[in-house]
Amino acid sequence: MKKLALTSLLAVFAVSGAHAANVFDESPLYLPGQGHFYSVSTLESHTGSKDLKSWAMGEEFGYGITNKWAVMVSTTINDEQSFDQWSWGDLSLATAYRALDMGAWKLDLVGAYGLDPVWGNHRPFLDKDDTGYAWTAGVRGGYVASNWTVAAHALFTYWNTESFNWNEGAGEQGMHFVTLGLDGQYLIDSHWSVLAGVEYTGVLDKEYRGIDGAKIKNAGLWTGELGVNYNIDATKFVGAYVNAEMNHQGGDHDDEWEVENGFGFGAKFGIDF
Repeated sequence: MKKLALTSLLAVFAVSGAHAANVFDESPLYLPGQGHFYSVSTLESHTGSKDLKSWAMGEEFGYGITNKWAVMVSTTINDEQSFDQWSWGDLSLATAYRALDMGAWKLDLVGAYGLDPVWGNHRPFLDKDDTGYAWTAGVRGGYVASNWTVAAHALFTYWNTESFNWNEGAGEQGMHFVTLGLDGQYLIDSHWSVLAGVEYTGVLDKEYRGIDGAKIKNAGLWTGELGVNYNIDATKFVGAYVNAEMNHQGGDHDDEWEVENGFGFGAKFGIDF
């Protein structure tokens, strides 16, 4: 299964956030205020990956155009062959507009355009045969209390090997994804908070061909993440997290759900300015 729609959406939309107790503490319903920038830097790895892409450095940068409308850009750099080689992975541009803001209840309209990879080992820059392009639209919303937040999101993604190929002509195969997720945050005190989230991404197409050419049906991916943050002050935080994946591939593949070997772990630093 192509990974773009499955791995970059969470980074685009589940960004760090504002809460009643802190300005910047990774609330899943965060939007930067008008004229405010934010940055979230991450360093992560996976215990099941020993050689290829075992480490990744990510950066997300956003700006509040108004108090209701923000834009974001995120990207990832991966190591390959145990730090002997590097690749420039995904690059995503996203936007969010707060369509509903009724006290504790929030609702955002979100959209994104992404590509993966940008430039990899022995791969040309934006190679047509190797780079995937994704268009995403959806909503996220939830409830923000004094010391906890619960939010859900629903996204639709169209992926293709060409950026503007809507007809899915000969030699090209578009894919359609739906992503559903639930995220929560609990503030222990003014400094510490706990975060958890689960997300499902499924393929809407009845059948498509995977990277190896095999026919795949009803493919899907579950991702779960658990983290803890320390808020240095009202505009800065550091955090650590672990995550795990479970995927399903039918057709020519074993028709069952399988938990990926190992688990992912990482650290992050966020700042609002």
